[in-house]
Amino acid sequence: AVNLDDYFLLHRTEFALKEIMSSGGAEDDIPQAERKTVTDFCYLLDKSKQLFNGLRDLPQYGQKQWQSYFGRTFDVYTKLWKFQQQHRQVLDNRYGLKRWQIGEIASKIGQLYYHYYLRTSETSYLNEAFSFYSAIRQRSYYSQVNKEDRPELVVKKLRYYARFIVVCLLLNKMDVVKDLVKELSDEIEDYTHRFNTEDQVEWNLVLQEVAAFIEADPVMVLNDDNTIVITSNRLSETGAPLLEQGMIVGQLALADALIIGNCNNQVKFSELTIDMFRMLQALEREPMNLASQMNKPGMQESTEKPARRENPHKYLLYKPTFSQLYTFLAASFKELPANSVLLIYLSATGVFPSGRSDSEGPYDFGGVLTNSNRDIINGDAIHKRNQSYKEMHCLHPGDLYPFTRKPLFIIVDSSNSVAYKNFTNLFGQPLVCLLSPTAYPKALQGMCSIAFPNKLPLHHIFIPNKYNLDSS
Repeated sequence: AVNLDDYFLLHRTEFALKEIMSSGGAEDDIPQAERKTVTDFCYLLDKSKQLFNGLRDLPQYGQKQWQSYFGRTFDVYTKLWKFQQQHRQVLDNRYGLKRWQIGEIASKIGQLYYHYYLRTSETSYLNEAFSFYSAIRQRSYYSQVNKEDRPELVVKKLRYYARFIVVCLLLNKMDVVKDLVKELSDEIEDYTHRFNTEDQVEWNLVLQEVAAFIEADPVMVLNDDNTIVITSNRLSETGAPLLEQGMIVGQLALADALIIGNCNNQVKFSELTIDMFRMLQALEREPMNLASQMNKPGMQESTEKPARRENPHKYLLYKPTFSQLYTFLAASFKELPANSVLLIYLSATGVFPSGRSDSEGPYDFGGVLTNSNRDIINGDAIHKRNQSYKEMHCLHPGDLYPFTRKPLFIIVDSSNSVAYKNFTNLFGQPLVCLLSPTAYPKALQGMCSIAFPNKLPLHHIFIPNKYNLDSS
């Protein structure tokens, strides 16, 4: 059977090869082996782009159907990376391979590892993404981009910096983050000076967001010699609390988590709010060295499987609509293993009832707003809408009742967390509901105004041991 995609891709590759060879002249003088090298490279390059672009079409929910596609994409990029290393001289002479093109391949591999981390919650893949992003910087792959009069290439460089900063933030490499922000600032200034483009405001906003993100977490721990100690919210191998005497391990395991963020004017960077950022780390173990653990993402040798240490699977949902949120909830509920818990973390602006209702059911106390439409935030408009009918994207306590058929752990971090105070357990399954405070002592009221201007956050979550939740 002939793969039609590969068939057309091969013909496109041959056409591109003729264009490249004819531009250099003396096409017949090129040795056959070198022609084949360029042909193979063009094929791998086009195939890698085709597969990478196809990742956008994969459903974001569900944990299994995407794995084979990611495996194929990793295979092609692995071959492409090794191929350009082994045939660099020929590609330089016959293809005109530029360093920014090598940087783009490395950047795509870094993106693959980062998205594989998002799909699996395995922090080791963050280290792999960091390795490729760091190599781009150390080897100055994008250094010559600014000399070419092509703004789209500079944008590739700026996007690389933004992605690198996100990975460094997740790995708590704050010293690298500060260096990258300085370099990104210089690059944006040069970009806006040279090109009169429409995205200048957007890139300046990126700088403002990352600066605010760093400033929002001002707590520093110093050693005796006044050096800064990097603190982490992740669970270390030696940091697990001891169990109380007589406790039984493994009755329930945290398997899946939805982390939802939508707070007005809250600090964020790259669709990751500061509280989503902290919560996702609280549900992870410290990263391990992936190279010593496995050969390839999702493809381990049976004799070399590492000890079971999977983190709970997570979905990060920034301002989801009600339909999107319910789709992800349903997917998590469907795939939740036996004896496992689904965690829902809601960090969102509160929606309060507009008036006194005759009944006091699960839809009469308001809830949290998961998606802010333009007309909703606009003062008077919200009052008119609330008086006529309930907000469409408000997640009421009653919306979560169907999912209490399985063990559920709910954390509501909102100005209207009290709406979930009388959450009803209809099916008798284990249920925990933690609510953020509605008032702080006066001594603490000014401590969180930077990162949390519109709500009272849960800084530390204490889970009593009596719930017997396995850390895995």
